[in-house]
This record gives sequence, C-alpha cells and structure tokens, in this order.
Amino acid sequence: MVNNGYYKGTGSGSMGRHTKHGGYVIDLRKVRTYVVPEGLQNFKLTPFVTKNMEPLKGDFEGDPKGGLSGERYLDRWKRENGMD
Repeated sequence: MVNNGYYKGTGSGSMGRHTKHGGYVIDLRKVRTYVVPEGLQNFKLTPFVTKNMEPLKGDFEGDPKGGLSGERYLDRWKRENGMD
C-alpha cells in the first residue's frame, strides 16, 4: 500500500472504452458537462486576473522567428551570464 492506501490518480476518469481493434469509443453518458449557472452575467465576484493590464509587446525587428528564436535566447543568455 502506498500512502496508507490512498491513491491520488489524475482525476481524469474514463470517457469511454477501448475496442478490440485498438480504437476508442466515447460513451456520452461518461463525458463531463458543465452547466453555467443562471445570472452569471450579474455576478459580483471577479476573477483573480485584472482586466486593466495592457498587453506587452516584444521588440523582434528583423527576426522572422520573433520571440521563439533560439539564437536570440542564446545571445541574451551569453550577454547576461557570460561565456562558459
């Protein structure tokens, strides 16, 4: 037994069954559905994320990969941390 018999799992219960041919059949009775409560538009509480934050824009002129460029990352790392 692990942790006194407690099995944490992932909370992702099955939504169907496997077929003998390697496929998967979804059982709609097992699929989770979420019902939005009535009057949610007039709800007083707000999410923890502010709506007043302006989106940040990066400066990636001349780099076709933009912020995903590995070369740009390595150049910045070398500038900030020095050469090994």
